[in-house]
Amino acid sequence: MYLAHFGLREPPFSITPDTSFFFSHADHQAALNTLLIAVRNGEGFIKITGEVGTGKTLLCRQFLASINRDAANGDARFVTAYIPNPYLEPRTLLLALAEEIGIELEQDADQYHLLKSLTQALLDFARSGKRVVLCLDEAQAMPLESLEAIRLLSNLETEKRKLLQIILFGQPELNHKLQQDSIRQLNQRIMFHYHLGPLGREAVAFYLSHRLRVANYPGARLFSPAAVRQLHAASGGIPRLLNILAHKSLMLTYGEGGHRVEGRHVRAAAQDTEAARSRPWRRWAVAASVLAAAGAAWGWMSLR
Repeated sequence: MYLAHFGLREPPFSITPDTSFFFSHADHQAALNTLLIAVRNGEGFIKITGEVGTGKTLLCRQFLASINRDAANGDARFVTAYIPNPYLEPRTLLLALAEEIGIELEQDADQYHLLKSLTQALLDFARSGKRVVLCLDEAQAMPLESLEAIRLLSNLETEKRKLLQIILFGQPELNHKLQQDSIRQLNQRIMFHYHLGPLGREAVAFYLSHRLRVANYPGARLFSPAAVRQLHAASGGIPRLLNILAHKSLMLTYGEGGHRVEGRHVRAAAQDTEAARSRPWRRWAVAASVLAAAGAAWGWMSLR
């Protein structure tokens, strides 16, 4: 609705993970570097955790895009598999992995023969100089039996390296699941772990500018300093919630015919967003109103 009004080529604050909008914030760039280095070094298990909305799926897609870009430039060492919803029983999970890496398996085969066929396929990839990387998103939802099946696959190795490298992306609940005795062997095999945190206030300003620049915004500062502060306070620095609030704030500004987002637009957007962190927001708003009242009272007393 507001693209032409603000001179934008595309919506800058969509919540769909789009790698063209990947924000190279220190935290996210460090996580991406960790993934690339670990995979290129042939590490077996890698884990990335973060709260809901911190950008794990976008990070995963950016990682896969980087690996595929290497392949397009002549480095065809990697075969990648991406399973976005691993809430699958072990047998179905193995079939999904086989499909992702282009292996045809008998649909009515039992789990033993599925593992055997996958093992042979992974060996064939290794002989041809290729590494298979499996990315499992929302890994906290995986049944324990499926995690164990993945661990058994990770046992496959040559004298030099693992046949399958596995990256788990999940919410912090994944850490609690991996502490269970039944899969403690998997937890011990995780070589690299990175936790994605929220954006700080300064990073929020750069984040907004980055996404507007990618969307081809032609102007200067679209969000006022007060709007940026209040976006950080209302979102807690969570990128997904930040996108939702920024999008609603733009809609409100457009509805008024304005060309700059102010703090009041963000306040209205936060009040309309159930997921916004209302308690911190209210504390901030109350503190601001108290300070404003105190300032006014001090000015009145000074005049007397």
